[in-house]
Amino acid sequence: MRLDNRGLFLAVAFASLAALIMCAAVKAQATEIIPSVGLTRSVDTDQTASSIGLAIRASAIPSVLDIELKGQYRKQDHFDGQLTEKMWPITASAWLTPLRVVYAGAGVGCYHTTVDYNSPSLLQDETTQKFGVHVGGGVRVPLAPAIAIDLNGRYVWLENQETATIPQEFNPDFWDMSLGLGFRF
Repeated sequence: MRLDNRGLFLAVAFASLAALIMCAAVKAQATEIIPSVGLTRSVDTDQTASSIGLAIRASAIPSVLDIELKGQYRKQDHFDGQLTEKMWPITASAWLTPLRVVYAGAGVGCYHTTVDYNSPSLLQDETTQKFGVHVGGGVRVPLAPAIAIDLNGRYVWLENQETATIPQEFNPDFWDMSLGLGFRF
């Protein structure tokens, strides 16, 4: 993978933000690990695909701001199965938490995407890394002092994805809803 100046800047900024999140998580009073399952829906298709994820969330400012680092995997077909998109996003989010049960915020992410061409052809599969932003929110429902159900939704904006087939470009933006079980330690 070759990085230009913009890509290098984004990679350094993202790595710095991730390091800040991890340092804050270590200092925070309570850290939460949230495995999740979810549904994603791309804006250019009527299909809904499943996803799995794992997040670490910590309170940066108690009762005001939580920070989160999340990894996911999702797979979705486009153009009647002619193209399969596999995505492994790593995202960093800041969630405002004035009420401990409800949160809202935004974040950034690095979206590692593989495009597989399913029809027999001479086209090579492509893998890219894209920078994206998201906005969203969620609800936490406590089950016990250290366990809570976490329902999270977000909308993700990415640059248009180019393909070697017709149409040559598609919109990779997507909606993501996930249901997780948060474990506090």
